[in-house]
Amino acid sequence: MPLKDPCQKQACAIQKCLQANNYIESRCEDVIRAMRKCCEVHTGKNSVCCTGFTQEHKNTEDKSERTELPRT
Repeated sequence: MPLKDPCQKQACAIQKCLQANNYIESRCEDVIRAMRKCCEVHTGKNSVCCTGFTQEHKNTEDKSERTELPRT
């Protein structure tokens, strides 16, 4: 029997929140934050739920670092 994904609860909470809020992500920041935290805790473990989520978060961080303007 396969083990339950450690972040499945948070992934389901994101889907439920997004559906309830017409897919407006800003209204679900708290559950998205909880998912990020769960994925950080379970880094390196076999979490199917975190696979795309952590990659997406990393890409977002990389883009924000590149678009930051230098301070003068």
